[in-house]
Amino acid sequence: MDPSTFATAYGLSTSIGIRPFLTLALASLAMHFGFLHPAHAFAFLGSNGATLLLGGLSLLEFAGDKIPVVDHALHLLHFATKPIAAAVIVGASVSGAGSPDALDYVGMGLGALNALGIHTGIATVRGASTAMTLGVANPFVSLIEDVLAIFAAIFAILMPIVGAGIAIAVTLAVVWLVRSVYLAARHSNAVPGSVVATR
Repeated sequence: MDPSTFATAYGLSTSIGIRPFLTLALASLAMHFGFLHPAHAFAFLGSNGATLLLGGLSLLEFAGDKIPVVDHALHLLHFATKPIAAAVIVGASVSGAGSPDALDYVGMGLGALNALGIHTGIATVRGASTAMTLGVANPFVSLIEDVLAIFAAIFAILMPIVGAGIAIAVTLAVVWLVRSVYLAARHSNAVPGSVVATR
């Protein structure tokens, strides 16, 4: 696997960890117009029907993720859908002309794990946003996620190395945010105990 192919697969699986249907829709458009060349086994992703279906699902995903409570239901669903979507897009990117081989399946598994990790972090941050703002900030957080997913996917397709750099930055940002949420939760739990201890 050449570095640009690996970078594309990594960037797209990271973007799927943020927005699965939006990423798949952008990848489908890229395949349709010849910017991305899928393996034969995954060529259906670039068909007119797939592009239209994924475009419609991405619009539903965009709208639903802006509605408190609905967004959490989607996040629960995406614990299953994002790894599958990532495995498919990685397979499309790395499998070559024939059917996937053992190494390709390893890459697909790693892509699925990458998407799951990103999603877990984002779901954690969204839960903290709901707890702190009663869901008021969630639509704004969702818009930021939309922008990140679009940039990550587009650069992964058109400038793979830059896209991989963006994916690394997104991963580091998610890790930092999750760590901040964890430390804030631990501090808030420690405060009542410290007050009791001083009495």
